[in-house]
Amino acid sequence: MIIKKYQAETETEAILLAKNELGKDAIVMNIKTISPKGVYRLFRKPSVEITAAVDDTGILSGGKKEAENTPPNIKSSFFTNTSLESSLVDKSPSNKGSSFAEDASAIEKKLNSLQELLEKQMLERQNEKKEQEEVKQKDPDEQKREACIQLVYDQLLRNEVDEKFVTQLVAEIENKITKDITIDNILSHVYQKIILKLGQPKTIEVQEDKCKFIFFIGPTGVGKTTTIAKIASDLKLNRKLKVAMLTSDTYRIAAVDQLRTYANILGIPMKVIYTEEEMISAREELLDYDIVLVDTAGRSHKNRQQRDDVERLLGTVTEDEKEIYLVLSATTKYKDLIRITENYSEITNYRIIFTKLDETISVGNILNIRMLTNAELSYATCGQNVPDDIGKIDTQETAKKLLGGFE
Repeated sequence: MIIKKYQAETETEAILLAKNELGKDAIVMNIKTISPKGVYRLFRKPSVEITAAVDDTGILSGGKKEAENTPPNIKSSFFTNTSLESSLVDKSPSNKGSSFAEDASAIEKKLNSLQELLEKQMLERQNEKKEQEEVKQKDPDEQKREACIQLVYDQLLRNEVDEKFVTQLVAEIENKITKDITIDNILSHVYQKIILKLGQPKTIEVQEDKCKFIFFIGPTGVGKTTTIAKIASDLKLNRKLKVAMLTSDTYRIAAVDQLRTYANILGIPMKVIYTEEEMISAREELLDYDIVLVDTAGRSHKNRQQRDDVERLLGTVTEDEKEIYLVLSATTKYKDLIRITENYSEITNYRIIFTKLDETISVGNILNIRMLTNAELSYATCGQNVPDDIGKIDTQETAKKLLGGFE
């Protein structure tokens, strides 16, 4: 396909120029008026420019064939019935010229779009080739290092560790990862970093000659009442402490009956409180005990009024006399855990207990919540058996599970 432009004073003259050079099979692709520019524009008439094209089998005026310069899939049939021969017929005022121009303009746009697509594909191929060459040029040790890091990265993601925390962990050990490092060494660095992030879990602390009130807060259905019973058993039977129990969970009669049953078995006092005033009164009565465990009603983190009730109950005891534990289920979705911890952080500082570890294969949320809140970890439960299925969160075991498959 040969495409050329011709200028003349009139459209007819321009078409004749094209016909003389390209032959009668040439077609008009575009017609436009060229206005003169510069200081002489007032003394010159506008000229007409046409864009004409002919199949490259046509003969130029010099008798030579033009080399093919269009993509092979562009067919000359696009230009059927728009030849210069027909363009010269009936030059009386009509819309034929503008119709040809519109058709040719549409075709020109298609050609331009095709050219842009071809250029884009060529650029993509060049980039792919460049990337492949860069990979070939990389040091084998460097490739091995990157592969090892990627394995650890993917494993943490599979265990549902938040990607931003995974990135943070890898970034913090990156300066220790040399080109010749082994996968075992990388795992060791990540393992130690996870242990540091999890911190040292803290459990209930007893003050000599001073009563400590331990409040348990959290959403419904996470197992607070059973957890309290397990802790009460440990404090009474194993640590030989003087223990009492209170509950404000009057919304669930079953919860009160359950806690009372445990209290009777352990031989410790248990009392139901309905108001802040009753809590203050109970506090005065139980000051000679070592530990008083206080069960609060399960509250929805979406209900502001319920959270205010918990806050007022906590305010009945001074800071140095109490510890607060937020009980969370390891089976709760991370997005919900974020919302829960954010809402309870408005109430107070707390330590975290994770329940139902036996009901999930992923422990990523333990690390997520620890890094998100910076709250100290505490107990973990892994079943319904009282008092056996509870203990301090094992950070070493948690780190091993997070890196499971590489141990």
